[in-house]
Amino acid sequence: SAVVIVLLINQYLLQAYLIPSQSMIPTLLIGDRIFVNKIVYGPELIPGRIKLPGFRQPKRGEVIIFDNPDYLSPGPAKEILQRIIYMITLTLVDIDKDEYGRPKHHFLIKRAIGMPGDRIRMREGNVEILTPGAQKWITEKELQKKTGLSYPVRRMFQKSEYPFFKKAAVGIALEDNKLPVSDEIKKSISKYFVSSNDTTGGISFQQSALVDSIYIWKWMYKTEYQINPANRLAREKWRIEEQGQYIPEDRIFPMGDNRDDSRDARYFGPVLKSKILGKAALRFWPMPRFGEIK
Repeated sequence: SAVVIVLLINQYLLQAYLIPSQSMIPTLLIGDRIFVNKIVYGPELIPGRIKLPGFRQPKRGEVIIFDNPDYLSPGPAKEILQRIIYMITLTLVDIDKDEYGRPKHHFLIKRAIGMPGDRIRMREGNVEILTPGAQKWITEKELQKKTGLSYPVRRMFQKSEYPFFKKAAVGIALEDNKLPVSDEIKKSISKYFVSSNDTTGGISFQQSALVDSIYIWKWMYKTEYQINPANRLAREKWRIEEQGQYIPEDRIFPMGDNRDDSRDARYFGPVLKSKILGKAALRFWPMPRFGEIK
């Protein structure tokens, strides 16, 4: 029947997906409907379970779809049912919703930025990569020129904001350790966070404006480590942020093109190749945006 044919095509060849967020702006917009090439990296024999070999591995710069590492499965039966319904309706029906009725982000679509053997780190929101065997870190733009890749990177934060991010991060770490904080630093904290007294007698902070969380964490960890050199967690987190994160041979480091508004491998780490479901191939809706995804 037609339903079986659609299901088989979606499962093993091309699958339709709906873009739910703005993390890939300007390449993909909220509401875009796309087809994903599932055969190139190897399709799943059973949805969410066994994966067949593909023709090749993901390449740097390709837009890939993969299982969300933070996704909490409702159970094998419901997960498979959800995928089947999603496939045969070409993304029109998604029964996997949260308590507010919004579709859960079961899958993520990002761009493959870091490859196996790379080290990757952030410098004021910009990517730097140390490729295997290289002695010098290079920027993402330099690597694009070197490899002939061309894709957009959208930034929201201005360079002038980073000194304030740093002061806010240092100030929060000082407050957490009940140490004196200057008025200048307090002003930077209040620019991005609201404070309140917690049950332990300390101060808790709630983000009130968009910030570069990775950069904030970096300086919080460094300050925590400087205050208490015995703090192993802060030391290790700071080391990773400073020296870069190594990408093992079986993983890829995906990131959104909309860098300052994307939850990606910077937060949950490199993604297993076995969890990569396919390569974004074609935007089929809306019609004015019809075309190949690069």
